[in-house]
Amino acid sequence: MSANKPRRAKLREAPEAPRGYRQSRRGSGAVKATRRAERKHRMLVAFDQAWGGFKNVLHVIVQGFLAMVAVVIVLLLLANTINTVVRWNAERQVKHLASPEGREELARENILVVGVEGSRAIGYLAMRVDRKGGQVFGIAIPDGAFVDIPGRGFERIGEAYSQGPDVALATVSNYFSVPFSSYIAVPATAYKDALKTMSVSALPGVSTSSNLTDAEMVALSKSLAAITSVNTAIVPMPVKPIKLGEQTYFEPQRSEIADLLSQWWNVDPTKGEQVTRVIIYNGAGKPGIAGEAAQQLIRAGFRVVDTKNADRFDYATSKITVKRGDISRGEAVMRALGVGEVTVELSSADVTDVIVIIGKDYRPPGAVKGAQ
Repeated sequence: MSANKPRRAKLREAPEAPRGYRQSRRGSGAVKATRRAERKHRMLVAFDQAWGGFKNVLHVIVQGFLAMVAVVIVLLLLANTINTVVRWNAERQVKHLASPEGREELARENILVVGVEGSRAIGYLAMRVDRKGGQVFGIAIPDGAFVDIPGRGFERIGEAYSQGPDVALATVSNYFSVPFSSYIAVPATAYKDALKTMSVSALPGVSTSSNLTDAEMVALSKSLAAITSVNTAIVPMPVKPIKLGEQTYFEPQRSEIADLLSQWWNVDPTKGEQVTRVIIYNGAGKPGIAGEAAQQLIRAGFRVVDTKNADRFDYATSKITVKRGDISRGEAVMRALGVGEVTVELSSADVTDVIVIIGKDYRPPGAVKGAQ
């Protein structure tokens, strides 16, 4: 018999009637006792049958309950496994994007289009060319957007291009936490037409300067020509106008921008764990040295939140102090700069992760690419 098959109750045996010469007498005490025994027997049999049925029902209920508990446990284990895999994959993607290889891979899809009138930038188009998906995504940045320009502080973003294309690239990369290493400058009329018509295919052909090679420019032109305006999404950067005297500035709306960056570039600049934030102080006394260090760190994947002068200009050795996280953050900054002494002085203030004081031992590298 199967272990899971309900047991059948064993029926009690009925008592035997008394035998003898007086068994037929109605008034016999033995007959009365027999009848009482029979009634008791019937009651006991009915009880045994009811108890057996109850035990069978209880057995089925217990088995069903245990089966349900087993299913719940399996589902919980499965959900936990899926969540673990999803978290692991997300962390792996974040680490990959933070690595030099990941940033280079991401930067290959990104082009900074600069609308130029004379020598002045009238706006930028931070553009992602998804060649595999046949799509173009872009955020149009007005020249009056008020952002932190590495080495210069908070200014209109249009001023970044006047300092050179590398400064403009560093400024946009730093603000968006998205690597931009390539740019093309186009006439203001072509820039405005592209935003109006949602078509960017003609921009490589009218470029006045770029750091792309001829082969890269040809490849870009072919890729853009194959993408229709239907598959081109360009939106103005969410900003809030601010009037200061006769000048109008635009305050970027960071939360709305973060939504666009999350959808189109899969990054969230509001999350400090995705990128190390750095404040840079000029402790060497050389004008512009903090800005050059800032550009170098931005290209390496760090986010520079401020640049300013140190308390003095006679630091012989660059100082790198970790304020949040562990020493590995400071060591990564040191590797990117090539110099520095790392210490850890943790702080509860959520302003920056690392503070760098540039000393006289720092030697800035050349520009990433020269304009053609």
